[in-house]
Amino acid sequence: MRKLGTMLKLTSAVSRDHPIHNIIFDFGGVICNIDFKLSEMKFRNLGFKGFNPSYSVEDGEDVFRRIEGGKITVPEFISVLKKQLHPGVTDEAVLEAWNAMMLDIPAARVKLLEEVRKSYRIFILSNSNEVHYNKFLGDFIKNYRYSSFTDIFEKTWFSFQIHLQKPSREIFEYVIRDGKLNPPQTLFIDDSIQHVEAASQAGLRSYQLKAYEEIQDLFKESP
Repeated sequence: MRKLGTMLKLTSAVSRDHPIHNIIFDFGGVICNIDFKLSEMKFRNLGFKGFNPSYSVEDGEDVFRRIEGGKITVPEFISVLKKQLHPGVTDEAVLEAWNAMMLDIPAARVKLLEEVRKSYRIFILSNSNEVHYNKFLGDFIKNYRYSSFTDIFEKTWFSFQIHLQKPSREIFEYVIRDGKLNPPQTLFIDDSIQHVEAASQAGLRSYQLKAYEEIQDLFKESP
């Protein structure tokens, strides 16, 4: 049980004893559990022989990156994918397969974030798309009785909404401006090394969350 008056602070291994006032969290793989293989299995069962999240199915351009960047609509996304599937596959089946990778947002992580926000400005920066967003936001509202992510986070940036994607330098520069952040005092946490490296190149402090780590491991009680 936490002692009265204690707060959660970043461990020195993460902060390296530099002052951190802002923390930007990736979403999938850091806050929300995901498993790409579940969507791959569903799509293969629907007839998509070459499916993977980087598979290009339209004029050499990645349809998954396009919906992630908000460059195509959900109906357009479904239409492109259905050309690769068995005849008669419904729109609902396509969406179900695409959402299969989205798992849970563990209660322990939500509780941690509720505590961390007492000591830091906290944000989300995520490569995501409208279909997944509607799924995990609906689950979040249902399970935790919040009305939106901004009930916990000061601001959220999802790629399909801002039309920028990690690991571009532009997305990190946009976040720094939009959040009025001081880069040396801002920590970015992501499970992807290329995203972490890009954030560092933009001037942010960054940390790659390892497969064996939980975000709870990055914090300790402090008086």
